[in-house]
Amino acid sequence: MTRMVYCQYLKREAEGLPYAPWPGALGQRIYAEISREAWSKWQQQQTMLINENRLSPLDAKTRALLAAEMEKFLFGGGAAPPPGFQPPEDADAG
Repeated sequence: MTRMVYCQYLKREAEGLPYAPWPGALGQRIYAEISREAWSKWQQQQTMLINENRLSPLDAKTRALLAAEMEKFLFGGGAAPPPGFQPPEDADAG
C-alpha cells in the first residue's frame, strides 16, 4: 500500500517516500513531509548544483551546503539556480 503524505513542497497530498532519504532529523522531516515527486525535483536541483559548481559530494563542506540547500528548496519556498546557470536548449523545440 502506498504511503501518502501532505507534501510541504507541493502543498497537496501525494505519494510519500519509502524511507528517510537523508540521515538525522532532516531526513525524518523529509520522510514525514515530502513526496516522491518533490524529492525527485530536489534530486534534479542537487545534480545541477553539483555540476554547475563542480562540487564533490565526498567533501564534508559540500554535504553541509547541499543539506542547507535541500532544506531551503523543500521547505523554504525553493532555491535559486547557481549564478550564471543557463538551462540547456530543448533539442525537440523549434
